[in-house]
Amino acid sequence: MDILDKIEGIEAKFHEVGLLITDPDVISDQARYVRLNREYHDLEKVLVSADKYKKAVATLAEAKQLLYSGDEELREIAKAEIDEIEPTLPQLEEELKLQLIPQDKEDGKNVVMEIRGGTGGDEAALFAGDLFRMYTKYIEIKGWKYTVSSCSEGAAGGYKEIIFNVMGDNVYGTLKYESGVHRVQRVPATETQGRIHTSAATVAVLPEADELDVQINEGEIKWDTFRSGGAGGQNVNKVESGVRLRYNWKNPNTGEVQEILIECTETRDQPKNKERALARLRTQIYDKEHQKYIDDIAARRKTMVSTGDRSAKIRTYNYPQGRVTDHRIGYTVYNLSDFMDGNIQGVIDALQVAENAERLKEAEL
Repeated sequence: MDILDKIEGIEAKFHEVGLLITDPDVISDQARYVRLNREYHDLEKVLVSADKYKKAVATLAEAKQLLYSGDEELREIAKAEIDEIEPTLPQLEEELKLQLIPQDKEDGKNVVMEIRGGTGGDEAALFAGDLFRMYTKYIEIKGWKYTVSSCSEGAAGGYKEIIFNVMGDNVYGTLKYESGVHRVQRVPATETQGRIHTSAATVAVLPEADELDVQINEGEIKWDTFRSGGAGGQNVNKVESGVRLRYNWKNPNTGEVQEILIECTETRDQPKNKERALARLRTQIYDKEHQKYIDDIAARRKTMVSTGDRSAKIRTYNYPQGRVTDHRIGYTVYNLSDFMDGNIQGVIDALQVAENAERLKEAEL
């Protein structure tokens, strides 16, 4: 199908969705209305790029016609326009092709990130802490916000586990590439003979679900409260502000029932902790129910850039060499200290380019 034919199809879809979101029956169905409203705005963004491309194509065609004009001045103007437009057209077309491919509907969502120390004991917990610092620095650079939901500190520092929410623009679309096993090679502070050790931490990036994404029977949730530990003064230690929920989730594909356990000690306010624990429950269930969709995408793509197996080793941080290597795309840089200060946009850009190339190839099949 010609790219201009695809644009016509998008324009028709845009007008169709525009009519639907004004239909009283659709407005009364909140879930459908929200979904269609998102689709309408996504199509609108595509049409802005499409209009820019169409204008460039039309202007180029008009300029080429003027080359046959008997007016020398018009011919010179036409040549100047052709020289200006022709080099930009391939890039405009490439950008538009990417936008015409259906986007991952999760990309615009906020995320829940989970970092856990893996093999390596205390050193793994320290590395998990380093990764958390790296991501919070990156979040600051992007102008996003984050809140820590729960954490378990390591005996020598760092974290055995830390869970936090990240809020901002296109957060999942950016951070989804970070899911997987991160491996570190360095001399631990506890090593007396200077030997290099290898440790690992796992990172999971989950799109944050809202109430319309999953169905939860709140009456079946079992709640417990407890006194939070750690810093925060007398209120945190003496008032039962921490909450724990248990929920039996039934896998819609297999029928298997699994208990989900979530704790939240994020604030000193018990109702707020309950609200945040519920948000995490929705996200976990949403992630589990969409795993088949994620696996299907991964199966079609060779590098599994954005949706690969979360148990797969994706990146190595080699301190003696000052090297960071992303194994999915063979990306290596020798700026480890800068990388750990949150300057990770380079590898994310490279991963996005690789994924876009896959998506374009997939669309042509």
